Amino acid sequence: LLKNNFYSKNKFKISQIDWELLANSYKYSKYLKYKNKKVSESSNFYHTDRIQNIPQIPHYLQLRDYQREAVVSWLKNMGRGTLKMATGSGKTIIALAIAVELYEKINLDALLIVCPFRHLVTQWERECHKFNLQPILAFENVHNWQTQLSSQLYNILNSNQSFVTVITTNSTLISIGFQSQLKFFPEKTLIVGDEAHNLGAQKLEQSLPRNIGLRLALSATPERYFDSDGTDSIFNYFGPILQPEFTLKDAIKKGALVPYFYYPIFVELTSSEAFTYAKLTKRIGWALRQNNHNLDGNFNGNFNGNFRLEDNETLKSLLIQRSRLIAGAANKLNALKELMLPRKNTSHTLFYCGDGNQNDVGLNRQIAAVTRILGSELGYRVNTYTAKTPLKEREEIRQQFESGQLQGLIAIRCLDEGVDIPAIKNAVILASTTNPRQFIQRRGRILRPYPGKDFANLFDMIVMPPNMDRESLQVERNLASKELKRAIEFAKLADNSDEAMDKLLLLQDKFNLLE
Repeated sequence: LLKNNFYSKNKFKISQIDWELLANSYKYSKYLKYKNKKVSESSNFYHTDRIQNIPQIPHYLQLRDYQREAVVSWLKNMGRGTLKMATGSGKTIIALAIAVELYEKINLDALLIVCPFRHLVTQWERECHKFNLQPILAFENVHNWQTQLSSQLYNILNSNQSFVTVITTNSTLISIGFQSQLKFFPEKTLIVGDEAHNLGAQKLEQSLPRNIGLRLALSATPERYFDSDGTDSIFNYFGPILQPEFTLKDAIKKGALVPYFYYPIFVELTSSEAFTYAKLTKRIGWALRQNNHNLDGNFNGNFNGNFRLEDNETLKSLLIQRSRLIAGAANKLNALKELMLPRKNTSHTLFYCGDGNQNDVGLNRQIAAVTRILGSELGYRVNTYTAKTPLKEREEIRQQFESGQLQGLIAIRCLDEGVDIPAIKNAVILASTTNPRQFIQRRGRILRPYPGKDFANLFDMIVMPPNMDRESLQVERNLASKELKRAIEFAKLADNSDEAMDKLLLLQDKFNLLE
């Protein structure tokens, strides 16, 4: 069966695939094939000369046990499913291994990879090259890729080409130019949604091609924060979460990520910031009541809603304002200077600044202030790394950082998802977030293995309200509770967990949060 292929080209529909047969064949024979590849290359199944632009496993690659298990799970689920795996666990490798398997067994025609950011396109391109693929990079100016894409799809449909790989971005996916091409993708196409939680947004979900039946979603955190409908949309399109789930704890235990030390740093809101926080919280409660979310009594900032946050612009705006207030708390700058003053000789340090978009005045102010403190006042060699940084310049900055020429990177959300800079040994999180997806991504970002990197250090600025009047007590407790949840999540897997937890217990006592 392995030599003759399971199915002949263009003679079957996807609905005819015997998925159980494919899964069992992979499960029981694939490991042996990889292991003995060198002695098997003379057989009909292998070729001593690699044919360009068809999926092939790199000769040096040995999939980990959990990666092979993930491939089997996807095959058993009839070509659909979501892989919920920690940052650094090798989700990209699994996706490309699935493409190889489908090409060898059912003559897969096309691979379509969708990712949220431009820099992830180039990362996927590098990985595709290792698997013998020459992808079309379909993003930015439509004139750069549309003719090439149309031509290759035409060749596939007329059997003049064996395989086509396309990598695009979320923003290009929804464009008229790319949507017009989707109907020409052959039936035997695999679509891979990278950082797939983003694809639950309504406009993106509606743009996903329904004519493509083979679907794989990748994300360490596929569940969308405060958007159950969007989460359901992801699973309805791609399929459910498959086993094995591979947590951060698993990744550290298996050596896929390095261990870390966690150091919480408590930072108080100023009186004026605390007043604004309380006012925004009350307005959020009012907005929720106006939308009939059955809130009783005074709103304290905790809510659970089964609706799309993006559908309520007023509520979304208020939540963003409150989040940015916390992220940009003024006292973080004093804490940063105090932290880095005795660490001026350290290197490979990442500084996460506040959330927001590039036009946000507060965010730009914080980035400028952090750059001034580290660069001008402390003489720390740093550069910024944001969504506005051109791709070529990002690569230069990354190389300077890895070599130690730059001691630190000052970044915002473009480093939350998928960016691979494994040389990071230390991280200072100035951007406080209660979104589980973001803080899980940020932690995973610094734990990737790198030569000479035995562990990582994570410094986390936790915002606390100052003592206020009794009427504001519940708001104070709510802010402390939100920050504490993230801190406990960070602390419990750290190598210095007991030490970190002791500091957090003091916070619990102060705000009576022991429950």
